[in-house]
Amino acid sequence: QVQLVESGGGLVQAGGSLRLSCAASGSRINAMGWYRQAPGKQRELVAGISSGGTATYADSVKGRFTISRDNAKNGGYLQMNSLKLEDTGVYYCYAVCDYQTYWGQGTQVTVSS
Repeated sequence: QVQLVESGGGLVQAGGSLRLSCAASGSRINAMGWYRQAPGKQRELVAGISSGGTATYADSVKGRFTISRDNAKNGGYLQMNSLKLEDTGVYYCYAVCDYQTYWGQGTQVTVSS
């Protein structure tokens, strides 16, 4: 069993930055990443990173967001720069452990003009 705790969301002006954190407890995680869900839209993958450190990004965030792992803390970070209005949404951390996917509670990111 894995529990994920997220932090770092908030309100920021367009062009600003935020860093999300996700820490896992219970078992060592393998791949991890973040999805987001904007109002009225489906949840979409933002970024993921494998246990080996290979990162993937949605086209909409490439060049602006950076995902990284912190193996000592059994978690990772999502550095979000040059934020846009359309980045607004609830961001959910996920992690894979023993072929099961676990989810964080979600953290709100609001980008204002």
